[in-house]
Amino acid sequence: MNAEEYLRDPCRASSLPFWKTEQMKDMPGVSVIREDLLPSAGSTGLSERYFKMIHHLERPDTPYLPAPYEPVACDSALLADHINECYGLGSVTSDELDAYTRHPVYDPKLWIAVRDPASEKIIASGIAEVDKSIGEGILEWIQVSPGYRRRGLGRYIVCELLQRIRSKADFVTVSGKADDPSHPCALYRSCGFTGSVIWHVIRSR
Repeated sequence: MNAEEYLRDPCRASSLPFWKTEQMKDMPGVSVIREDLLPSAGSTGLSERYFKMIHHLERPDTPYLPAPYEPVACDSALLADHINECYGLGSVTSDELDAYTRHPVYDPKLWIAVRDPASEKIIASGIAEVDKSIGEGILEWIQVSPGYRRRGLGRYIVCELLQRIRSKADFVTVSGKADDPSHPCALYRSCGFTGSVIWHVIRSR
């Protein structure tokens, strides 16, 4: 798949952003199949469903950070700790996040975090990237600490990143687990993302 094919419909063309699709063409023991093609594919194995959505950056909502929380600078170690708090230990390491900083899609202005001044702990964070070769922005890690959910912090992170990306990209994509109990699709729709193509990641038994 080339860039022109991908840009016709990024959500239906690939489960991943374009730059990752190019780098991860061969994954032994793993098949990635769009849901509408699944019945004819005949693949068997352990399947997990992922959504992919798109935002065209026409009128991204203004970010609103509820009081008393405050934006703060963050590094790979702090972000890794927060991601692991939200997703489970071992989800990502600071070394893995450091690897992102060496890729052309990295933009330090698109790594953001929010702190609770009472505890001085990171309670919400997000990472985005920009593939300048095709004008694609990508939301990668969006998370809110369990005790701080349903307070508008996830929406703030997404809207803030969209505002920062809009001068750098033509559109933004996001992917995630379709059956996640936190219902991330609802958050992204509330922030202006549309569509929801489902992809199955099937791992050989």
